[in-house]
Amino acid sequence: MPTMDVMDAVVKVMEDEGVEVAFGVPGAAILPLYKAMSGSDQIRHYSVRHEEGGTHAADGYTRVTGKVGINIGTSGPAGTNMITGLYTCMADSIPQICITGQAPTDVLHKEAFQAVDIVEIAKPVTKWAVQVREPGQLVWTFREAFRIAREGRPGPVLIDLPLDVQTSGLEVDFDPERGGPLDVERPVPRPNAVRRAVEMILEAERPVLMPGGGAILAEASEELIALAEYLQIPVSPTYMGKGIIPEDHPLHMGTVGLQTQQRYANALFLESDLVVGVGNRWAERHTGELDVYRGERRFVHVDVDARQIGRVFSPDLALVSDAKLALGAMIETARTMTGERESGPWVERVDELRSTLLRKTDFDDSPVKPQRAFQEMNDFFDEGATFVTAIGLYQIFSGQFQKTYKPRHYLCCGQAGPLGWEVPACIGAKLGRPEGLVVGVVGDYSFQFLMEELAVAVQYGVPYVLVMLNNAYMGLIRQGEIKYGMNFAVDIGYEGPANDYGIDNVMVMEAMGAVGRRVEKPEEIKDALAWAVRTSEERRVPALVEIMCERETNAAMGLSIDKINEFEPVLDGGLEAAGRVVGGIPERD
Repeated sequence: MPTMDVMDAVVKVMEDEGVEVAFGVPGAAILPLYKAMSGSDQIRHYSVRHEEGGTHAADGYTRVTGKVGINIGTSGPAGTNMITGLYTCMADSIPQICITGQAPTDVLHKEAFQAVDIVEIAKPVTKWAVQVREPGQLVWTFREAFRIAREGRPGPVLIDLPLDVQTSGLEVDFDPERGGPLDVERPVPRPNAVRRAVEMILEAERPVLMPGGGAILAEASEELIALAEYLQIPVSPTYMGKGIIPEDHPLHMGTVGLQTQQRYANALFLESDLVVGVGNRWAERHTGELDVYRGERRFVHVDVDARQIGRVFSPDLALVSDAKLALGAMIETARTMTGERESGPWVERVDELRSTLLRKTDFDDSPVKPQRAFQEMNDFFDEGATFVTAIGLYQIFSGQFQKTYKPRHYLCCGQAGPLGWEVPACIGAKLGRPEGLVVGVVGDYSFQFLMEELAVAVQYGVPYVLVMLNNAYMGLIRQGEIKYGMNFAVDIGYEGPANDYGIDNVMVMEAMGAVGRRVEKPEEIKDALAWAVRTSEERRVPALVEIMCERETNAAMGLSIDKINEFEPVLDGGLEAAGRVVGGIPERD
C-alpha cells in the first residue's frame, strides 16, 4: 500500500476533520508541521502577532461556524501565551485545538531552550492536554483530539509535539477514507424525565425557558422556539444564549442577571414559578444571591454534561442530554399531552413589562452617553450583523441594550472575560462568515491589550467595523467606589488641551494601515457608522468609529436581582445617584 510521512498524514487528518482555517506564529520547534501544511490546498494559515491573539481569532471563527478552531505555535512562550485563550474556550465551551512545538525528547530534562512542561500548565484549562512522544501515535492522537474537543460539553485541547517526533521520517499507511473522524456521542434524554419536565411546565402558571450558550452550541434554536410557541412559554436567554430567539419575538422576555440584563426581565423572573434551564450554567453574574434567585420557584436543568448538574444548586428535575435532542423530545411529548396553547395572562404580562420597564436611551449629551451609542447601533445595523464584545463597562451596556436576532450572531467571552478579546475574535468571525458584517464593540482600555492584531486583518484583507466607547477611564473598576468607598480606576487620558482622551486611537488605526473616525456628538454616530461599513469593505481593512463617552455613566453590578430592579432607574444619574437605592420602578426614566 502507498505510504506517506507521518506529518503529512497529520495534515490529512486535519483536512478530513474539516479544518479550513488555522492561526499561528511559526517558530523553530513547529516548522516541520508548517512544512507539511504548506502542501495543503484546503487549509489557509493566518500569521498572527501574538499567540494569545491566535487563540482568540480561532475562538471567534469557531463561535460563528461551529467548526473546531486551530491555533499553532512553537515551544516555550508560545504555549504559555496561549493559556488565556485556552481558559476562555474552556470557560465558554468552545472547541479548539492548540498545537505547540517542543524541544526534542532527549533534552526535555536538561532545561533545553524554550522547553517548558506546557502539558502540565495547560491541564487545568483544557479538556485534554497531551505530549506525543511516539511518531506512530500522531495520527490517532489528532483524531482523538477532535473527538474530545467536540463531544459532550465542548472545549479546548492542547497537543505538544517534540521536534524529534515531528522529524522522525516515519512512513505510515494512511487513507482517511478507511478511518475518518471518530464518532461523537450525543446523550439522549430519558423519556420519563422528558415527560416529567413537560408535566411540570403544564402544571406551572408562569413558566420560563432559559437557554444558555450550550443551546446555541447544540444548534437548538429551532426546537426551542417550537416548544415555546406550542406551549406559549416566555423565553429568557442567558447572556451567553443571546440570539437564540429574536429579541422582537413576542415570547422573548429579556435577559436576567446582575449586569447584562434588562429590568423587565428581572421583574418577570421574580414573578415566575418554574424555570427550565437548557445548556446554561447558573453563573454568579446571572444568579447573584441564590436565596433570592431560587425563591419558591422550581427548576429543571438540561445539560449535556452530568457534572454540571447541581454544581451551583440542585434542580428539582435534571436531564442529562444534548440540548437539541432534549428540546426536540419535549416538543414531541408535549404534542401527545396537550393541544397547542393560546397566549394567556402570563404572556400578556411579558408584553406589558417589556413595553413599560424601559431605560432611557435618547440622550443628547456630549460627551455621548453609552445608552445613546447603543440606540444608534440598534437603529443602524440590521439583523444579519454579527456583534463581538469582550469585558468591561461597554460589554455590560451591550448586554443591556444591544439587540440580537440570530444564533451565533452575538459573540462574547462570557466567563473568562479577557480584555482585548474582541479585536482578534473579529478576524476569526469575519473569516468564518465572510459574507456578513462583523462589528466589534470595544472599550478604549480593552483595545490596547491586543490592538496589534489589527495588522493581521490589514495584511490579509479582513474587513470589519470596530465601535469604541472611549471614556478614557477604567469605568467598570471605578464602580468599586460604590462598594469600597475608594476609586481604584486608572485615568488613561492625558492632562492638557492636546488630547484629553489618551492615545490617539484613530492614529493607531492608520499606523496599522486601517482607518478610523472620531465622534463627539450623538448626531454624528449614524453617519460615522455608514462611513465605517462602506470604507471597511471598499479598502478591505478594519474601520474604527471612536465615540467619546462621558465618564460618569454607570451600569448595574453587584446587587441581587430584586435590588437591581430598584437600582436601575438611577443609573443615568452618575455615582451620586447610583449610591442610593430607591423604592419602586417607574415606567420610564
